[in-house]
Amino acid sequence: MKKLEISNLRRKTVNFQAEELITTETLGNSGTLPLIVKPAINNIDLIDWLDYHRNFLAKNLLKYGAILFRGFNIDSPSTFEKFGLAICNELFNENGEHPRETVSGKVYTPVFYPPDRKLLWHNENSFNHRWPMKIMFGCRQPAQQGGETPIVDSRKVFQLIDPKIREIFIEKQVMYVRNYGDGLGLDWQTVFQTHSEAEVEKKCQKNAINFEWKLGNHLRTFSIRPAVIKHPQTGELSWFNQAQHWHPTCLDAITRESLFTSFKSEDLPRNCYYGDGTPIEDSVMKEICEVYQQLEVSFPWQQGDVLLIDNILAAHARNPFVGERKLLVAMGEMTSYKEIGY
Repeated sequence: MKKLEISNLRRKTVNFQAEELITTETLGNSGTLPLIVKPAINNIDLIDWLDYHRNFLAKNLLKYGAILFRGFNIDSPSTFEKFGLAICNELFNENGEHPRETVSGKVYTPVFYPPDRKLLWHNENSFNHRWPMKIMFGCRQPAQQGGETPIVDSRKVFQLIDPKIREIFIEKQVMYVRNYGDGLGLDWQTVFQTHSEAEVEKKCQKNAINFEWKLGNHLRTFSIRPAVIKHPQTGELSWFNQAQHWHPTCLDAITRESLFTSFKSEDLPRNCYYGDGTPIEDSVMKEICEVYQQLEVSFPWQQGDVLLIDNILAAHARNPFVGERKLLVAMGEMTSYKEIGY
C-alpha cells in the first residue's frame, strides 16, 4: 500500500450558498423591512460569513433598506466594531454634532434624548453636507419596556406623500436653522470643537453652512439641503431629510409650549423652513408625520441583535422606554450631497 504523504494534502475550500447557513424572514411575513437574518446552524461567525457573502448582503440591503441580524450574539463593543468594519472599510469619526459617548474605538452610544419621549423618524445627519450611507445599531441590553428603534422605508414615504407637497419640497428644499449658545442644547464650541470664531467660519464654509454671529458671542447657522434624493445605486427616489425632526409642530405639546415661552420662532435652538426661508405649514408637517406613522415598522430588541440600515432607503426613530437601555451605534461609508450629484 502506497504511503500517503502529508505534504501532498491540500486544504479544500468548501463554498456554501448564503441560504445554506442562514434563514431569512420578514416581520409578520409582510415582505417589508427589515429582512431578518438568523443562523441556520450553531456557532456561525457572522463576521466571517459577511466576508464570503457580500453580494447577498448588498443585494438584500438595497432591496429591503434594513437588515436585522438576530441570534449571532454581537453584544460586545469590540465585536460590534468588527461587524461594522466588515460592512464598511472605515467607520465614522464622531464630529461633536450630537451628544454621544465613545464606547470603544468608533463605536458610540445613541444620541441622548429623554427616555419618556419619542425621538422622531430621521435619516441620520441628512441636515449636514456629509452623512453616512450606512448606520448600525447593536443591542447590549433591551429596555425593561419600550425602547424599540422603529424604521420606515423612505421610498414609500416619498410615494405616499401628497404629490403637491413633494413638488414644493423638491423645488424649494429644506432650510435647517440652528441657534447655539442661548441656554438650551449644545453650544457652538462643543459642536465645532473649537473656541475660535475664525475656525468655525472655515468649517461652515467647507460644509456649505451659512452663518451669522449674534450679540453675546452666539451663533446662528442656516443649511439648505435637498428633501428628496435618488439612491446612487438604485436610482430610487427617497424622502431624505429631517424636517419632521426639526419642525416645532412635530414636538410634543409640553415641549413646544415650553420652547415658545422662552424663544421667538427664529431663535429656537432648532427649526426648519422651506429653502427660500418661508415657513413650512403646520398642516403639511402633520400630514408628513401621518405618513411616517402609517409606514412605521417596529420590533422588540433582543440582546445581541444588530440592525444594519441603508441611510438613504430607511429612516429610524426611537420609542420611549423604561429601565436601562444599552445600544451601540456605528456609522460608515461617508458621502456628501455633492458626491451624489446634489
